[in-house]
Amino acid sequence: MKTINDTLPTFTLTAVISPEAANAFTEITEKTYAGSWQVYFFWPKDFTFVCPTEIIGFGEIDSELKKRDTQLLGVSTDSEYVHLAWRNEHHGLKNSPFPWLADLKKELSDAFGVLSDEGVAQRATFIVDPEGKIRFAATYDDSVGRNPEEILRVLDALQSGGLCACRWQKGDELLAT
Repeated sequence: MKTINDTLPTFTLTAVISPEAANAFTEITEKTYAGSWQVYFFWPKDFTFVCPTEIIGFGEIDSELKKRDTQLLGVSTDSEYVHLAWRNEHHGLKNSPFPWLADLKKELSDAFGVLSDEGVAQRATFIVDPEGKIRFAATYDDSVGRNPEEILRVLDALQSGGLCACRWQKGDELLAT
C-alpha cells in the first residue's frame, strides 16, 4: 500500500461528475488537480450498504474541503456507467458534489496498493499534498465506515504547519512550528 511520502500514482480515468447523462463524464488525471491538496477515498462496490453512507458523509464536507484548497475524489472499481446508474437510483447520491472515478481496469487501486484479493478496492483514504506527496494513508475493514470529519481534522492538522497534539482541532494551539 502507498504510504506517507510516496508519490501520487499516474492515472487517466473517466469520472462521473453529474447525474445528467449529457454531461455526466469527464477525464481526470493525476495532473487535473496538481498544486492543490487532494483526498482520495476508495470504496469496494457500488450498490452496497456502507458505501453510500460514506459517499454522502464525504459529500457533506466537500464545501469545507474546497475552503481548504482541497479536491475530494471518490474511487471504486465499478464503471462510470454503474456509478451513474447508482447516483441516479439512490436519492442521497444523486447530487454528489465531487468526481467519482471509475477504476474499471483496477489500475489506480492497484497502484495505491488497495486492490483486495476479491478484485475490488479496499475501503482506503489518502491525503495528497500540493506537491503530489501522500501525507496520510488509512485502510478500514469493509464492515466499518469512515468518519469524514476525522479526515477533515487530519487535513487541517497537515495544513497547520506545526505539531498537533492528540485530538487537536483547527484553531487549537500548536505544540511547535
